[in-house]
Amino acid sequence: MIGVTVRVPAKLNLQLAVGPRRADGYHDLVTVFHAVSLFDEVTVAPARQDGVEASGEGADRVPGGRDNLALRAVAALRSAMPGEAAGLAGVHVTIFKRIPVAAGLAGGSADAAAALVACNELWGGGLSQAQLVEVAAKVGSDVAFALLGGTAVGRGRGERLTPALAPATPYHWVLAFADGYLSTPEVYAALDRLRAAEAAGPKSPAGPAGPAGPAGPAGRVRSGAAEPDLDAALMSALRSGEARRVGRALSNDLQQAALSLFPPLRKTLAAGLELGALGALVSGSGPTCMFLAASAERALDLAVSLSGAGVCRSVARVTGPVPGAAVVPATK
Repeated sequence: MIGVTVRVPAKLNLQLAVGPRRADGYHDLVTVFHAVSLFDEVTVAPARQDGVEASGEGADRVPGGRDNLALRAVAALRSAMPGEAAGLAGVHVTIFKRIPVAAGLAGGSADAAAALVACNELWGGGLSQAQLVEVAAKVGSDVAFALLGGTAVGRGRGERLTPALAPATPYHWVLAFADGYLSTPEVYAALDRLRAAEAAGPKSPAGPAGPAGPAGPAGRVRSGAAEPDLDAALMSALRSGEARRVGRALSNDLQQAALSLFPPLRKTLAAGLELGALGALVSGSGPTCMFLAASAERALDLAVSLSGAGVCRSVARVTGPVPGAAVVPATK
């Protein structure tokens, strides 16, 4: 076997509720993951030792060596393999990027999930998806979801997953990629600072934007003392399959922190709403902004208008939910 290629999707967070900072520095989360049709492709092939190379979108920012999540996933799977498999030789990991790096779309976690699926196939490991999910949870917070795809509720650090009890209604999204990057740890640190400041002083007045706008409930600074909880309104909207209801229910506790570090995103979010998006939100820790459209045609119109508005580096139209990491059949 020359190599195995796996295709893996980006994720959006339809809800991201963040609890108070724990003693270990992490935060408990409740999130609703949603996999969308923006894919990386990861190929693994036998090699003398583990190595990684990347090409495509933002490839120069993909870390190498032990800092690379895909290589960590390879090592974790090797350790989890039974018997003689633990002594398996190295693999070379080739990543073709379409998911931007450090963009709030879990591209690194997606590549790690793809590496797990690919190596399990390459080595004939025979591990089930449930067993791979257990390995994934040790590699990173979002890796397990990239294996499952679809729409799912994540708890803990996001690694404890339950598929959402909702029909797989197709939703049409426009992603606005920023001209810059945000570090996830820095965004969480900014959230902690905002919450500390809010607890110490009077509450700041709400901004004029609508429910899913830059200063509305979608981006509110929720009390740092409150434990995160699943949003019943969002789950009801997802069960209904009505895009307009879903758009109104989007929320992200990290949004205000991301905006404080990357103020131009306010203009991007406002532009999307003015151009007819049903909902607008910073994706995860940002700086990508996500916009829900009523249909494929509306998504095309929104993408063209946003692209011409000068409020982002580039745009992409995607749909969701889509399945998680899957082996690409070899062409004959």
